[in-house]
Amino acid sequence: MEKYLNAMYSEIKPALGCTEPIAVALAVAKAKETLGCVPQRVELWVSCNILKNAMGVGIPGTGMVGLEIASALSCIAGHSEYGLEVLSGATKQDCENAKQFAAKGNITVQTKDTEKKLYIEAHVFANGHEAICIIEDAHTDITHVQLDQTVLEHTEQQVHHPGAATEHDLDLAGIYYFVCFVEIEKLHFLKDAIALNDEIAREGLTNDYGMRVGKVLMGGRSMEEMSLSEYVCAYTSAAADARMAGSTYPVMSTAGSGNQGICASLPVAAAARKMGIEEETMLRAQALSQLITIYIKSHIGKLSPLCGCAIASSIGSSAGLVFLMGGGLKEIVYAIQNMIADISGMICDGAKSSCALKIASSLASAIQCAQLACAGVSASRHDGIISSDAEKSIRNLANLGCEGMAITDRVILDMMIKK
Repeated sequence: MEKYLNAMYSEIKPALGCTEPIAVALAVAKAKETLGCVPQRVELWVSCNILKNAMGVGIPGTGMVGLEIASALSCIAGHSEYGLEVLSGATKQDCENAKQFAAKGNITVQTKDTEKKLYIEAHVFANGHEAICIIEDAHTDITHVQLDQTVLEHTEQQVHHPGAATEHDLDLAGIYYFVCFVEIEKLHFLKDAIALNDEIAREGLTNDYGMRVGKVLMGGRSMEEMSLSEYVCAYTSAAADARMAGSTYPVMSTAGSGNQGICASLPVAAAARKMGIEEETMLRAQALSQLITIYIKSHIGKLSPLCGCAIASSIGSSAGLVFLMGGGLKEIVYAIQNMIADISGMICDGAKSSCALKIASSLASAIQCAQLACAGVSASRHDGIISSDAEKSIRNLANLGCEGMAITDRVILDMMIKK
């Protein structure tokens, strides 16, 4: 039982802002603290995936996008001890000072020639001194800290290849039996994730953010006036609207992504409200959604050419919805197979406002696939990359992203840069 709880404890974390630019801000903050003063100049070296996911997403409180403003704000107000909430506490004046800092052109961003999907190297300079911080493989994993020529911290990363054995050693049957039999009190911490993500969803429905996907889909209607699919899609995408446009509301992330956390938690919570499901069943469905999201992401990797919300957390949500509908392990497997057959080709072309569209689309599929599964309908091994074993289907999906789409990120990034 403990390994399933530990997987959730380690992978479900609060975050303020999109986790890629925030991870860069974390590296800058740590380097700044090592330097001992506000830097005069910043050089960033990042992997293609980091750059792709940071170019178009809003930085909380600034009204701007990109790594330059995220780094500038971290130079002014970042605190590395806050982790993925590194920019929390930044004031309006801090944001104005950061804009002036960024406008001076003293922050440069370049891509690092590395096979790592998640790599950040921050160099900060002041008064003839240089400090360096490197983050690798996970958004908060600081592996190297250096002041001038003195190495202060260094950790050799274990080689983990996405698509290989999962770091948490999970499997579908084990996840299902855990959520069925774990003492419900041990899942009460998930209520914090729901509450945090509920708050930003309400913010997205109340004010105008990004493409206003959730607000437009809601159309001023109440939950009672909407179908299950309409309500779940609108409510969840509203949270992504606010987050991608730079809202200062934090979210509870899952497996290194705030949007994944939103998409793993809110659909199940919203569906349970709509269906009148009691809290215990809802929490067990939440745990199922979260763990399957974590499980799939451990195969695909923290960053991927595949959209994490559609490929991981919406599959998790579909399984959670099956649980709410009274389905068992067989129906959950059916839903996973159906989802892989349906949305396996959705690419990640960076974090930006239209991520809310991808969430709305993938959740419509999640509900459809859950309903089909509960009716005994499943994609079969004759359908494309689907295997007769759902575990193998997930590995096929991971292989598609890790090997089949090996150059996709570079092609997407090239298109984004040349626009």
